[in-house]
Order: sequence, then C-alpha cells, then structure tokens
Amino acid sequence: MMSKLSNSMNILLVEDNPADVRLTKEALADTKIVHKLHNVSDGRHALSFLRRQDKYSSAPRPDIILLDLNLPIKDGREVLAELKVDSDLKNIPIVVLTTSERREDIKAAYDLHANCYIVKPIDFEQFCIAIKSIENFWFNTVSLPSV
Repeated sequence: MMSKLSNSMNILLVEDNPADVRLTKEALADTKIVHKLHNVSDGRHALSFLRRQDKYSSAPRPDIILLDLNLPIKDGREVLAELKVDSDLKNIPIVVLTTSERREDIKAAYDLHANCYIVKPIDFEQFCIAIKSIENFWFNTVSLPSV
C-alpha cells in the first residue's frame, strides 16, 4: 500500500455544473488529501488539459480524474473512450462521478474501462461521504501508477 498523502495530489475534475464543482471543492476540503484541484468544464478542454495542448501546455499530469458523463461539446463517454486507448494517458485512474443511475450508462462506462462509477448523491453530507470513499480507496489503499 502506497499513500501519497505527504505529496500533493493533482485531481482533474471534468464537470460543467458550477454547483457540483463547488460541492466537490468543499467535500475535498474536508479530507486529508493534500491536493490541487483542476477543473475543466467540457470534454474537449479535458483532452487538451491531459495532452498539455494550447493554454494547458504547463498542466500537471493528474493522479486521478473525476469525470462527469453529461458534458457539453464532447461528453464523458467520448473522453473516456479516447483516454483509455491513449498509451500515454490510459493508466490514469478515472472515476466516473455523475448523476446518471441508468444501467446503460454504468455498463457503457465499464465497457470503456472506467475504473469505477459513482452516482453523485444529491445530499451534501452523502456527497462528502462519496468523496471520502474516493480518498480512502484511491489515495490510501491502492498503489497508483507513477509517471
């Protein structure tokens, strides 16, 4: 087990809803994760960030991606599909964090090799618990790939 709590974690949040971005920031503030949260609001910008293109030329490589499915321009499914076939990016863990409870969306996300799928709780306390579970598993339990 390798914990990176002593180092700063780079988290890429791909989310277009400002309220959900704020909730995620607040929930992460209550964790023990020393982190830098980066937010992009659509799939096209997510890919630019990850590929360090255009205004994201100095973007850090995220340790984990929190990906909403329902995004403008290029949706989360398209982002997931592109990332998981990209030899430079496919090993970054992707947590689908979305409101969709549809079986088709869950199956499609796993078919596209999402690392896990979490339905966003509407209640703030439950949302914090979900973020805490991400912290416990992805930052305290598993060993993440290093670059």
